[in-house]
Amino acid sequence: MSITNSSPAAVSHADLTEALFQDGPDGPYVHGHWRKVVSAELFRHRPLSSVQERWQHAYDRLHAVNEQLPVSPESFIADPRGLAALHEWTAVVDGATATVAGIHFNLFLGSVLDDEVSQARDLEKFWSMARVGTFLCTERAHGNDAAALETVARYDRGRDEFVLHTPDDGAQKYMPNTSPVGGPKTAVVAARMLVDDVDQGVFLFLTPLSDRHGTLPGITVTMLPERIGSPVDHCVTRFDRVRLPRTALLQGPHGRLLPDGAFTSAVGSPRKRFLHAIRRVTAGKLCMSASALGGCRAALATAVRYAHVRHISGPVAGQRVPLAAHRSHHGRLLERVAMAYAMTFLHRAVTERWLTHRPDERADAERLVAVAKGWITWKARDITTECRERCGAPGLFPVNGLAEYSANADGAITAEGDNLAIWCKAGAEMIFGHELAPQAPEATGLESVTDLAFLRGTVATAERHWHSAARRDLRSGRSADGLGRWNNASDAALALVEAFAVGQAADAFIAACAGAADPSARAALESLCALFLLGEVEARGGLLLARKALTAPHIGALTQARGELVAGLAPLLASLTDAFDVPEEHLDALPMLAASRPVSRSRGSTRDPSAARATTPRRHARCHGPPGFSDRSVHRARPSWARATGAHRTGALFLAEPNPGLSRRRLAIRRSGCPPSTPGAGAIRPGPTGGPRPPPAPPRRRLRRGPTRMIG
Repeated sequence: MSITNSSPAAVSHADLTEALFQDGPDGPYVHGHWRKVVSAELFRHRPLSSVQERWQHAYDRLHAVNEQLPVSPESFIADPRGLAALHEWTAVVDGATATVAGIHFNLFLGSVLDDEVSQARDLEKFWSMARVGTFLCTERAHGNDAAALETVARYDRGRDEFVLHTPDDGAQKYMPNTSPVGGPKTAVVAARMLVDDVDQGVFLFLTPLSDRHGTLPGITVTMLPERIGSPVDHCVTRFDRVRLPRTALLQGPHGRLLPDGAFTSAVGSPRKRFLHAIRRVTAGKLCMSASALGGCRAALATAVRYAHVRHISGPVAGQRVPLAAHRSHHGRLLERVAMAYAMTFLHRAVTERWLTHRPDERADAERLVAVAKGWITWKARDITTECRERCGAPGLFPVNGLAEYSANADGAITAEGDNLAIWCKAGAEMIFGHELAPQAPEATGLESVTDLAFLRGTVATAERHWHSAARRDLRSGRSADGLGRWNNASDAALALVEAFAVGQAADAFIAACAGAADPSARAALESLCALFLLGEVEARGGLLLARKALTAPHIGALTQARGELVAGLAPLLASLTDAFDVPEEHLDALPMLAASRPVSRSRGSTRDPSAARATTPRRHARCHGPPGFSDRSVHRARPSWARATGAHRTGALFLAEPNPGLSRRRLAIRRSGCPPSTPGAGAIRPGPTGGPRPPPAPPRRRLRRGPTRMIG
């Protein structure tokens, strides 16, 4: 598919949205449903909340999600595509909500419902959220080697019960959300099942943890320190000879314990039994990829919106131009937008493959899910970091909604299998268990570097090279030294996995281009696809030149072609990110975007003269950043009401901390950083106990001219 370097003059973001959310037969409905759910006031960004309050917010939102499931709970939990869509949208507004929702619906209820052998269990308390489910697998001493975990469930024949026990500190369950926050909880606990002192492998056990009075006897829960990203009530949990009925065992083909105490299994290997027991982790990988997708697209929507509303000095004295006018700014964003489209289309294709694979294709489908999870979450971190940087100082402040996305991507990189570990596993399997990519013909120099088929062929050449290198490196090691042989081949194997992931993303992107009905949308998608592939090819330029997949003139043409594509796509930047359909309710709640909009010059009537003064342009006359990011002299000129109420500057806001002498209402004054002009718009009022109004401002002080100016 050859494209020109010119992009359409205009494109409907609705057509691009349709392409992005073609996610199965009900994709537009399912994604539209969850978008509407997270647009509600309950899901708004709450920068003034404490960590403990944000824990509770996540569970409050989980209840709201549960009340608005688009299908029955059983159908929802059985649909990985629907679960992933939930993560894709909740991660836009709160990564913690996505985390607790994934644990409750997928890992906990999904594992329970996958047990089709045991007698049906009464799950009404979980459907109604009277109890919250959680999942305990990872231990302090066993993360990626969870198959070696040490928690034991010893079968007591005399009482027909299991005794769940943590033998040492290394066996404590690490990081589950097991605190009392959110209400009574029940867990699915991974433990080594011992029957007549014979280790039958790791199985899952349904274990109540707490009730409305607190943690149940024999269970110790210790809060972990606050981690980066959206806060979740992570804990360390241990068991001291907790007795469970035999029916607590979640059974299946991998293992059953009959009423007479006899153990049977259709799976001979204890390791394979463990993998079967935690098979919900594969759907979890799709969910982690989806949450990273939602977060990075929201970060791009925020950064692009900011790039258009934030104006800086232009090349002519007195001229102001938006950040988006600069190639150095919009070019970097466009490259990340192209990457986000590629990630989205890859996720759609991988989800479809997982849902439609035949039984004999399961291993390949699982590996593809793992490879995509690693690639998408790593790229999401790169995108969110770039978006934060492009927003300058405001992007550093959590109040502006950008800072957590990168940390949340870090969490997704580690959750449901650490990326490096699952890529090592995928690479080891692919060395001899995956066919070599097709051999592309040698380049002649006549090929267009924006021809999508040609670019895809160069990626295949890179994949084939690293595949052959990994085979060679593995064979060259000493046969008796398994670890040494793998170490020798691991670099090439990981490069193989990455090239394979890029190729799969390219295939999904090209298919999406072909499926776009609107010509302008198709042209825009093809330009984005070419921009994405040019970046990947240029990064491998030396290898591809050596393999004769590119010629020397091609190498020089790559940079020029990228520049031409960026120039053609620049006018479409806002439409390309509007297509992500991030709720306006979320974007409007971000002070960084509100503060960068034009401020009214009308003074109006106000109770506090400092408010009227602050609405004039003079308020920020010396500030070269967005309103609220001034030099120290502006900070010193804080209105007296801000000092009296304990308000402090954070980002583009004055954020008021609770003051026992005043109303407990928290103040979030946007744009000018001063109180609104009318009580109905949120002016300061006496508290419920009749607290005093803020004192009047002192006489206006002249701002002292300082030697430094802050550039936003």
